Amino acid sequence: MAELTFKLPDIGEGIAEAELGEWLVKVGDIIREDDIICEVTTDKATVEIPAAVGGRVTWLGGKAGEVMAIGSDLIRIETDEAVAVAAPVETPRAEAVVAAPEPAPAPPARTEPAAARRSAPPSAGPFARNAAGRPLAAPSVRGRARDAGIDLRQVRGTGPAGRILHEDLDDFLAHGPELARPGGLVRRTGEAEVRVTGVRRKIAERMALAKQRIPHFSIIEEVDVEALEELRARLNERFGAERGRLTLLPFLLRALAEAVVDHPEINAHYDDVAGVITRYEALHCGIATQTPSGLMVPVLVHAEARMLWDTAREIRRLSDAARERRIGPESLSGSTLTVTSLGPLGALATTPIINHPEVAIVGVNKIAVRPVWDGKAFMPRRVMNLSCSFDHRVVDGWVAAEFVAKVKSLLETPAMLFMEWRDE
Repeated sequence: MAELTFKLPDIGEGIAEAELGEWLVKVGDIIREDDIICEVTTDKATVEIPAAVGGRVTWLGGKAGEVMAIGSDLIRIETDEAVAVAAPVETPRAEAVVAAPEPAPAPPARTEPAAARRSAPPSAGPFARNAAGRPLAAPSVRGRARDAGIDLRQVRGTGPAGRILHEDLDDFLAHGPELARPGGLVRRTGEAEVRVTGVRRKIAERMALAKQRIPHFSIIEEVDVEALEELRARLNERFGAERGRLTLLPFLLRALAEAVVDHPEINAHYDDVAGVITRYEALHCGIATQTPSGLMVPVLVHAEARMLWDTAREIRRLSDAARERRIGPESLSGSTLTVTSLGPLGALATTPIINHPEVAIVGVNKIAVRPVWDGKAFMPRRVMNLSCSFDHRVVDGWVAAEFVAKVKSLLETPAMLFMEWRDE
């Protein structure tokens, strides 16, 4: 039996330190090789760290929320396994939230009756959550639950700190969820303190930075999308089955790619420390995406060079990867202009916050049928508001208004999106 010390591994090029987001084990726990022991967060990603060996945890190197240097002592494990070198924990693949789901191994043999396991309350409660509000479970358990169509929020966890194990999935499949009996109205007196750590902390820091350093102003413009919606419906009817269905976003990105040619000051970064504005010819469009861990902005590169279905496929790929925690940090940086949308929950208007160091953001609001005057009578038309915010240090109000008007014109006359000529 030997006690081995494992260090915080290198989790990305140029990363010198990481915030310890959450321990999934505690001193005294018996763990297996490849069990997830903790989550750590950098500026670009949150990564699950697996155990390099199985054994008993004897020491933890820090508390949740602490910032640790790469290479510092992370955990000590007492083990009788043969290990060539008591070296760093195996370097994980950095991803936006957690490592990619791995194939579910066969559940180990049960050592106690299911009823006994279901009645044994874990120390952190049977439905424990991590800092991001997700049920505690290893990637293999999440993958198996996803394949079986199980909502992990309904599964009682019996592992350390309420962690959901393969045995708990077996119990759920055999007995179903334990639902509370319906009853009368009761007073709710509970309260909970949630530490702002990990991805949520990074979101908070970036939003505070943007509002503190960028003097925002917003323009909200009404756009008649009747013709665009008719075109989109016809394209989906004819090509949707073989190419995939189009949403409004690919058309909007096509309009933005055209509009920034005439208004390059919008597709830019502002380094307010060096006093330098960098304007980009390429449109690398950030797609604000809501995930279980919070808001992420995967980047669709070279939107100006993509046709509708290519854009649609890439938006779906990036959004799915972000929500399923399969996206790498390389896909979460480098945007030059960001688009944000609340989808079907959208409001009439919003005032989006600029994604620093960009100088503008385009917000998409919900489509609604409204009466529109055509010069003779009011006609029912599908209308949508665009809510765009700009950095007033480098974008003048007149320039911003011209840019919004250009986008509006392209969306209201969608045939212009596919013209291959430009005015001399």
